Amino acid sequence: MSLEVIHGGYAWPGREPVLTGVNFRFDGTGVMSILGPNGAGKTTLLRCMLGLLKFTEGEATLDGRPVSNWKPRDFWRTIGYVPQAKLPGFASMTLADMVVLGRSAHIGPFSLPSDADWEVVDRVMTEVGIEHLAGRLCSEVSGGQFQLALIARALAAEPRILVLDEPESNLDFRNQMVVLNVIERLTEQGLGAVINTHFPAHALEISTKTLLVPRHRPPIFGDTRDVMTEDLLSDVFDVRVRIRELDFPERRYTCVAAVEPRHGGA
Repeated sequence: MSLEVIHGGYAWPGREPVLTGVNFRFDGTGVMSILGPNGAGKTTLLRCMLGLLKFTEGEATLDGRPVSNWKPRDFWRTIGYVPQAKLPGFASMTLADMVVLGRSAHIGPFSLPSDADWEVVDRVMTEVGIEHLAGRLCSEVSGGQFQLALIARALAAEPRILVLDEPESNLDFRNQMVVLNVIERLTEQGLGAVINTHFPAHALEISTKTLLVPRHRPPIFGDTRDVMTEDLLSDVFDVRVRIRELDFPERRYTCVAAVEPRHGGA
């Protein structure tokens, strides 16, 4: 199950293009990271990939078919989407009630969730480690727990590919690791994941492919270790970057340090 963007570009009406020359093919296995500075259009790219916005140039395809040609119900059974975490709309809902919304593509328009749907909810909440919080209100849980609930909601659709927009943002170190470990574990079970992230070290840790998105220039796509170099990161983020490996008994970790702005700007 492949997800591909061909000559993608996007411009808001009357403004300069925010995206241009986007080309990549994700084969639906492992993790692909999308990385770039603020304002580079990463979230806009995700929304165009998913058909929530329409590319003004080029197109996105899923399994070789233009995304626009997919029936919404079939598309959202294939793709699970985890947008940036926003609590207000869910504050008065329990986590289980929020997660069952992910079954929408499987439930008829005038139907209620069946016992089988609730079994899926229980399973996916267990997969991400929050089954004990099913009856808690969204407003009563931590940011990390709420983020895991959003992932569970997307998993409830039983998708082939999971698309996540900054899933580790606004989380402390521990909760960032919890979320990344969940994503890694899911991909080891056969799910593909596309993750938009602000953290170069996270991309180096968990992704096999990376799309590096500069401002107002065509993105760079390839194997993560080929794309995530000191020179390319320094150029795209306009800072001096240093990458170092730290060896521990259990595994090797990659650290990415922004040393200083290259041109002294804000």
